[in-house]
Amino acid sequence: MAHPLSPLGAETRRLAAELGMEWRDSVAPESVDRGLLAKTSYQFAKANLALPLSVSGGRIVVATGRPLDTQPLDDLRLLFGLPVEAVAADPAALAETINRAYDLSAGTASEVMNEIGEEENLDSVLSGLPEDLLETSAEAPVIRLINSLLVQAVKERASDVHIEPYERELEVRFRVDGALARVVSPPKRLQALIVSRVKIMAGLDIAEKRLPQDGRIKIVIAGKEVDIRVSVVPTAHGERVALRLLDRGAALLTLDTLGMRGAVAESFKKLIRAPHGIILVCGPTGSGKTTTLYAALSRINSAEKNIITVEDPVEYQLPGVGQMPVNPKIGLTFAAGLRSILRQDPDVIMVGEIRDLETAQIAVQASLTGHLVFSTIHTNDAAGAVARLVDMGVEPFLIASSLLAALSQRLVRVLCPHCRQSASPPAEALVELGFDPALPPGARLYRPAGCPACRGAGYLGRTGVYELLPVDDDIRTLIVKNADAASVKRAAVERGFSDMRAYGLALALEGVTSLEEVARVTSDII
Repeated sequence: MAHPLSPLGAETRRLAAELGMEWRDSVAPESVDRGLLAKTSYQFAKANLALPLSVSGGRIVVATGRPLDTQPLDDLRLLFGLPVEAVAADPAALAETINRAYDLSAGTASEVMNEIGEEENLDSVLSGLPEDLLETSAEAPVIRLINSLLVQAVKERASDVHIEPYERELEVRFRVDGALARVVSPPKRLQALIVSRVKIMAGLDIAEKRLPQDGRIKIVIAGKEVDIRVSVVPTAHGERVALRLLDRGAALLTLDTLGMRGAVAESFKKLIRAPHGIILVCGPTGSGKTTTLYAALSRINSAEKNIITVEDPVEYQLPGVGQMPVNPKIGLTFAAGLRSILRQDPDVIMVGEIRDLETAQIAVQASLTGHLVFSTIHTNDAAGAVARLVDMGVEPFLIASSLLAALSQRLVRVLCPHCRQSASPPAEALVELGFDPALPPGARLYRPAGCPACRGAGYLGRTGVYELLPVDDDIRTLIVKNADAASVKRAAVERGFSDMRAYGLALALEGVTSLEEVARVTSDII
């Protein structure tokens, strides 16, 4: 279906009609001839809004967003040695098609590996970053290898890229949907050059190889802005590199799109509108805690509220929210940042993580003086959040007075809708996974299969599994008595509390994920 034309697009179509030129409402990036793209630079196509599409009847069919500009058509005629047949298209839509077509045709890291020769040296990796990685004209294979790895990582939705040195080999792995998978093994002799190239991109010291270094890279791939956090650490076999990819152009997820549903969603949406108190989100690293907090802040953000955050680091920009990154090197810790925020007249505060007693005490005092405080804490389940605060040294009566709720979460992989298959696991298998073998009548389960759409993984994307522990009067009484986490959880279950495993089982019965995946991510909370 064609998109509504922009004013410039309408003018382009009028010109095309006057010139007797064919008009294309849309051009599918997948239909563009990759052989033609390989001979036409991305810079040329983007600058001239001219994209060769196919060869038809001995002519090169070229889509143009500038019907009156014949110079690029003449250049393509000379380049290919064939007559050119021009078709007109909306300039805005054509620019997007150019980005996507070249993105799809970008060579994989394995293809670039085949071109690497023996003559690589440090001088070959010292050039700077292009404005767009697809625009690079660098001839050095090491540069093209790193660029192709980043392009491939973005294309495959990887959250992390690991470059790992071992005694006799070098390995590159991507983390996609929470699972690591090997991508390519460059020659060991290129290890120093690859690490040096990443350091140059991140503005790090290429001569320092004994100490850990952290940096950031900002790149553009096919018009999409991507932030990369870089960590380099020395190991016995050379420097190890970890790259965390953050898509700055990605739409901020809402609580609904995160997978929060049912009673948990209803209760949580009410809690985040409380005038004061603390709401904690619990879980291990990489379980989506910060994303959930961002979604909560976005839901309550308004012109009437002053919302300020202190984070390590600021991962996504929230319009209308003041966001402060911590910097321990100059003494700007979570505690120091939180203390300063309280002088900014905030209504809502988000602290990236409660790591120590000082931060916890300031957060509690802030909640008791009329502020709504969001934060994260590393515990296995919601009930464990109370015990963790007590372990830090916070008085139980202060926790009981300030804590509104603890939300614990994990991320499970979503079954690929194109290839999932029905499954009927035997009762023994259900018991082994920790589930009740007596499933509801008519229940259907599914298992992963693997297809081109999910690259053989059987899963495509992730969603959250949650447990929400609201702190009511009875729970407060237990907290004041310094009851352990198990006692708090038992009391919550008596009031209808449902844990993450039950939440995950409901997702499996809906066909969203598999029982094996639920068991994998919730095994530590049984």
